[in-house]
Amino acid sequence: MKVIAFARTQQGTGASRRLRKAGQTPGIIYGGTSAPVNISLDHNALYHALKKEAFHSSILDMEVDGKAEKVLLRDFQVHAFKQLVLHADFQRVDANQKIHVKVPLHFINAEISPAVKLSAGIISHVMSELDISCLPADLPEFVSVDLANLEVGNSIHLSDLVLPNGVTAVTPGENPTVATASVPAGHVATEAEAATAAAVAAAPVEKK
Repeated sequence: MKVIAFARTQQGTGASRRLRKAGQTPGIIYGGTSAPVNISLDHNALYHALKKEAFHSSILDMEVDGKAEKVLLRDFQVHAFKQLVLHADFQRVDANQKIHVKVPLHFINAEISPAVKLSAGIISHVMSELDISCLPADLPEFVSVDLANLEVGNSIHLSDLVLPNGVTAVTPGENPTVATASVPAGHVATEAEAATAAAVAAAPVEKK
C-alpha cells in the first residue's frame, strides 16, 4: 500500500492546528539509521486508509517528497468525538531485521463446526489479534483460525493455529485460548426442562 507524505519543518501545537485546518494530518517517521522526519499527510486519504484492516498490518510504501521507504503504522490519535485524525506515527522497516507487530485473526468455518451445526452452540472469540515476529517480507495481513472441527465444551488454543512460514507468535502466556464453544444457558435450561417433562410422561402411573 502506498502513502504520500510531505516533509514539514514547522512544529508545535500552533503549526499542527494550522495543518489540520488545511486538511492535513501531522505525523512522524522514525527508526532505522536515519533521523526522525516530521511529515504531513492528506487527512481524508489517511482517514479512509485507517478504515482498512490491511493498513494496520502491512508494510507500507511511504513516499516523502519523492523519496520512498518501507514503514509500518505504529500509532495514531483521533479526536474524542470528531471524525478527525490528529497524528500518525510510522516506523521504518529493515528488510533484514525481524519486526514485532499485531495482526488480526480471521475466524473461518464457524457455520460448519459441530458446535454450531449440531449443538446450536455459540463460539466466543477470546482473542481478536495476535502478536507475531517475522521478517518484513513474511508479514501476513492476518492469521486464520479454522473452527471447522470445534465442538461444544472445547477450545482452540494458540498451539492449534497454523502460522505462515517464517512467522512466530509472541505471547505472554504459554498457550493462550483463542476461541471457545458453548451452549447458551437458556438453551441448556430448555433442554433440561424438556428432558424432565419427558421423564415424567414416561413414568408409570401408580394404581390406587
